[in-house]
Amino acid sequence: MLQSRIVCHFIFLVMLLSACKARPAREAAHEGGAAVGKNTAAGWPQRFGFGHSAPAKLIEEEDIDIHPDGSGLPAGEGNAITGRIIYTAKCAACHGTETNSGKQKLPGPLLFAHPDSVHIKTIGNYWPYTTTIYDYIRRSMPYNAPGSLSNNEVYALTAYLVHANGIIDSATVINASNLAGIHLPARERFVKDDRKGGKEVK
Repeated sequence: MLQSRIVCHFIFLVMLLSACKARPAREAAHEGGAAVGKNTAAGWPQRFGFGHSAPAKLIEEEDIDIHPDGSGLPAGEGNAITGRIIYTAKCAACHGTETNSGKQKLPGPLLFAHPDSVHIKTIGNYWPYTTTIYDYIRRSMPYNAPGSLSNNEVYALTAYLVHANGIIDSATVINASNLAGIHLPARERFVKDDRKGGKEVK
């Protein structure tokens, strides 16, 4: 039994030493011989010896955030007439239509401001920016296939929702140039959080 343990320990030691010797070679070969072992000022290695650099196209596909001022909006356009067709096919089953009352139960939140929905948060009475409507639809909708809509479809849906809440007419074409300039009624109810941290944060 003792002899078997000694043999096992010896084999483990040989494997460990072999791995340590092989590591520098792998690190030198990683990404064209770039050094992996050098540490940063914080003591972390610059690389961990796995993965690869993300190509520019992949970064572009993932970098889809859109700011309230409209920065990040892609090329494309749409209006409420087209948006209504897309909404009926891909959104109404969860979010209802303009004829739905705020008292009705829906799988998703109501998106239209009705007289009897004053206590329900909709685009017409609560949402602050048209640009972030676009951002949310683009990354999260429809629920069963997020990210499947084209840029033009998202512009059209955004136009339809803004129109259905009584803010623009159905023929208005929205795009990256004018979307940020469409004013939503609830914008003034939101204030910029400019706290830096410390005593002013409550």
